[in-house]
Parts: sequence; structure tokens; C-alpha cells
Amino acid sequence: MLGTMMNYPLTLTHILERAGRLFPEQEIVSRLPDHSLHRCTYADVYRRARRLAEALQKAGLQRGDRVATLMWNHYAHVEAYLGIPVSGGVMHTLNLRLAPREIAYIANHAGGRFLIVDDSLLPLYGQIREWTRFERVFVVALNGNTVPEGTENYEDFLGTARGDFQYPQLEENEAATLCYTSGTTGVPKGVAYTHRSVFLHTFLLTTADNFAVSHSDVLLPVVSMFHVNGWGFPYAAAMVGCKLVLPGPYLDAESLLELFEKEHTTAAAGVPTIWLNVVDCLEKHPGRWKLPQMRIIIGGAAPPLALIRKLEQRGLKVQQGWGLTESSPQATTNQMKAHMKDWPTEKKHEVQATAGIPVPLVDLRVIHESGEVPQDGRTMGEVQLRGPWVAASYFELPEETDKWTEDGWFRTGDVGTVDSYGYLAIVDRTKDLIKSGGEWISSVDLENALVAHPDVREAAVIAVPHPMWQERPVAVVVARDRAKLSSESLRDFLAGKFAKWQLPDAFVFVDQLPHTSTGKLLKAELRRRYHDWQWDR
Repeated sequence: MLGTMMNYPLTLTHILERAGRLFPEQEIVSRLPDHSLHRCTYADVYRRARRLAEALQKAGLQRGDRVATLMWNHYAHVEAYLGIPVSGGVMHTLNLRLAPREIAYIANHAGGRFLIVDDSLLPLYGQIREWTRFERVFVVALNGNTVPEGTENYEDFLGTARGDFQYPQLEENEAATLCYTSGTTGVPKGVAYTHRSVFLHTFLLTTADNFAVSHSDVLLPVVSMFHVNGWGFPYAAAMVGCKLVLPGPYLDAESLLELFEKEHTTAAAGVPTIWLNVVDCLEKHPGRWKLPQMRIIIGGAAPPLALIRKLEQRGLKVQQGWGLTESSPQATTNQMKAHMKDWPTEKKHEVQATAGIPVPLVDLRVIHESGEVPQDGRTMGEVQLRGPWVAASYFELPEETDKWTEDGWFRTGDVGTVDSYGYLAIVDRTKDLIKSGGEWISSVDLENALVAHPDVREAAVIAVPHPMWQERPVAVVVARDRAKLSSESLRDFLAGKFAKWQLPDAFVFVDQLPHTSTGKLLKAELRRRYHDWQWDR
């Protein structure tokens, strides 16, 4: 027996129409390259996104054609987020922080016909131009300069639309956006999100037990819009019609703190490195900024417990989510269960430092050699996922099948434990676990403990080959404000928290650590640097 409900495709058309018709007066604020603020409304974005869709169709866009963007977080990127998918095209965000050859590889693999690029990023485009095959390039002239020969002005391109755009009859399982993994292992891999998957993921971000994005929010996504659809926040903002504040290219702590204060931000999302910088800046300039009550949404990597403490001491509520490009990205949210509300603060912080519980519609299991791990908070296994916004394959890479199990689960490559309450803790990546004398050591646990030291700003722990023990941990440490640290003092600091055999055998002190384009520690580079460590030094 079939039900009697309407066949109503879940497409991004509904989000654009809702934003333009119900919240036309709501603001979108963008930081421009000259540091000034551009202000527009959802009515403006609605009109311009539809003009972009029409202009693309008149330029010959066919259903499923990829349109690439090489842009910072600002209003024109929001227009692309909405206008490209509703035209029948697929928005493909290019990660501007990757090496030029890597960007070119991704652009060519995706097969994009058109490119929309910020004028401030034209030097980067110049480095990939000869390697790519875009038919037409549209330049968003935020600096007001004349666009170079061989490209077209974005505003002029919008002007080719007559204003009589009609939505194509989109199917919900058509691709809407395309994002690539950062390529820390092997070549970058594309994930094609469908209208349906984006729509459902957007709903998730607005639910009370997740990030609760609502109309009354002032939302500032620090996370780059070229990374996993900006974690979905631009779509969530449009769905609920909340004020959206976009930082442009200025992700330094002072610029962000200025926006938080000036625009009365209520929720902001970014990787731990961003919030470490913000905390450092607040400590260096006490009383300079009067911050509103805010929710700090952290993803991309596990936040150290010390960071959670410092943010909450300033009245900033911390929420953590975990996921991957392949899960759109949200897979878990650090929702505090009702019976935990009266727990001591320190115990609640420990729960907040975990990845949390699976979000609705996402199934999660942690598997080791004997099957699913017990919920003891200790037994480690690989985290696997399935759900309506979890990838079932990679784009145009049919040979890449080893990331999916025979029964259809996605193998994340993350290693985790599950406690008695069902909370997932990510203890490492499979490639970052340290196997010493047949026993496993979690580099993440050691890193979080080191960052709790008052004079440690950042730390990475890596496995280094050892002639006797197979691998041993080496800690690479960045001191806070040039503090004087020693191997002995850090080893003593860790001694009460870990068994002796788990402690790093060596400490290396550096001025900075390498990071991926999305702010994660680049441990592959550290392992390369210290692979030939001399244990007799």
C-alpha cells in the first residue's frame, strides 16, 4: 500500500524561494578586501541568484554541468550557493588554500565549464590558468578594478539575464554541489551532494538538539565556504532567514572579534585553530572587546579540553560536531543528555570534548577485529557511517571502493571509542595511531593533555620508527608566547595521566606546526620530517 502524500522533491529551489519571499528584509553582511562592510538582504540575494541561474542557462549550461567557484566567504558566494544548483548546474567549490597544481587537478577532474572567481584571487587563477579548461571565467570585482582580458565581469554577466527565469523541474537526487577531500592521503576525491542530501542536512542544523540555527540568530561561519559547503551553514541561514555575517578573507582573531562585537553575533563556526587564536587575542587584550553571548561551534578536529575550558570561562557556550567531506559533514553532535545537566562542570567538559552521539538519520558503528566494540570507552575501532547524506561512492573514481564495506557502510579512517552513554570519542586516524611493542597509543590523547599545559600553545604527537619497539611517540610542541619549556617538565606534566610506556620519548620545540588547508594538523609532513630520528641523540 502506498501513502497518500504529495511527491514533493526536496530541492534547493525551496530554500531560495523561502529566503526571498519570507525574509526579504534580513541582512547579509560581508567583509570586503578593503576591510569595509558590504550589506545586502535576502531579497537582493534572491533576485541576483535567480539572475545568475538565468544567465548560466543562456550561456549554454546543461543539466549537471559543473560551475566552479574560487571565492572567499561573501554575498556573491551565497548567490552562487543558491543560483548554480537551481539552474540545474552543480556548484563546485575550489579550495583556494591548496597548491596551484592541486587546484588545477581538481578543476579538471570535476570537468567544470565555467568559473566564478574573486578579483583578489586573480593572481592564484593566473597560476592555474594554463592548466585548466574553463570555457568562460567571471570575475567578482570586489575591489572595483577592471577585469583582465580573457575574463568577464560578473555584474555584466548577471546583466545578460532578462529577469524571466523559470526553475527547471529538478529531481531531488540530482547533484547540487561538488566538494573534494583535502587529499592528505592519495589524490583529492570528489563527493557529489544531491539536492535531497543537502536539504536534509540543512534541516539537521536547525534542530534544537544539534546546532539550533534559528531565525533569531546572527550566524558567522568562519569555516570557509569552499570547504564541505561551509559545513552547510549558508544553506541553514537561508532556510531560517537569520542574519548572516561573512568574514571575507580576514580570518585573523582581531578582525573576527570586531565582527562578533559590531554585528552582535550569536553563533560562530570554525576549526579549533581559529578559536585558539581568538582566546590568545582576548588574553593579550583584556577588556578590548565586549562579546555578546555566543555559541561557539567547533569542527574539523577535536578541540582540546583546555580550549573548551577557556571559552566557557568567558561565557561562550561550546558545541562540537564531527564528520567528514563524505558525510556532508555532520555525523555526530555533542548534545548533552538531560541527566548530565547537573553534573559537575569538569565532568561536563569531558563530555563536551568527545565527538558526541550520532545525529538523527545517521547510523554509526565502531568496528575492530572482533566486530563492534563494547561501549566501555576504552576499546578502539574504526568508525563507520551510513545515512542519507553519507557518500555511497566518489565522483568519477569507480576504482575507489575500499572505503566502503561489503554491507554498505562508509569507512571513515577515524579510530574511536564509545562510552556507556553512546558518546563517540575520536582517538586518532588509523594512520596516526602509534603501535609500540604491540600496544596502541593515541596521539590525540597525548596532544590534548599537552595543550592543557599553560605554556603550550599547540602540540602534535607522531609515530617515529624505532629499532626495538617498532614505533615510539615524539611530541612536536609550540610554546605560548616564547615560554621556556623543557622535555623534563612536559614529561613530568604528563606522567600522572599516562602509563610510562605511553609517554613521548622525545620532545621537539618549534615556532609553528604545519596545517592542512582546512586547519588540521598536517601530521604526514611531520612524520616525513622526523622519520629518520636518531634515538641516541
